[in-house]
Amino acid sequence: MLDPAATAIINHLLRGASWARDELRRFSGKTARFEVMPLALSLTVLESGEIAPAAAAEPAVTIRLTPGLLLRLAARDETAWREVGIAGDTDFAATINHLARNLRWDVEEDLSRAFGDIAAHRMAESGRTFRRWGEQALLNTGRSFAEYWTEERPLITGAHDLDDFNRAVDELRDDVARLEKRIEQQLSRR
Repeated sequence: MLDPAATAIINHLLRGASWARDELRRFSGKTARFEVMPLALSLTVLESGEIAPAAAAEPAVTIRLTPGLLLRLAARDETAWREVGIAGDTDFAATINHLARNLRWDVEEDLSRAFGDIAAHRMAESGRTFRRWGEQALLNTGRSFAEYWTEERPLITGAHDLDDFNRAVDELRDDVARLEKRIEQQLSRR
């Protein structure tokens, strides 16, 4: 049930990006298996550069993800790619990685087919504005919590307080070192 839906979505993206189909054609006939426990999805690359659900083919590459890692990848966390488990053909896996990072859905183009260019542009711009608003709201909320925890209910040390503490520790270390030298000088005079 998941295979046809995923295949349709991925093929839709591939049809809008001839460069991506060209890259996949090199792996025609090979199968990639994606495991996100408890689900697994196997896809075979066709000669056209599109994909199809794999019948019972042995995968050339297996890519293992956790649900949390999948969410981080969807959020474009570049550090998450280092945690992806890969077994098999590394060239194929590198191409899949490249496509996953660079293949984008042209929402505005799809909307224009249904609603026309002007309406599609306005809808897409509204979506972008809403996304920016959400990002800004999240940033502001984080800053508010940080301020609350550093100023109102100090659970976290502020940068200024931490700098003051570090300076005091450095001064104490220097004072102790000077005191040790003076003691050594006094002992050596005797």
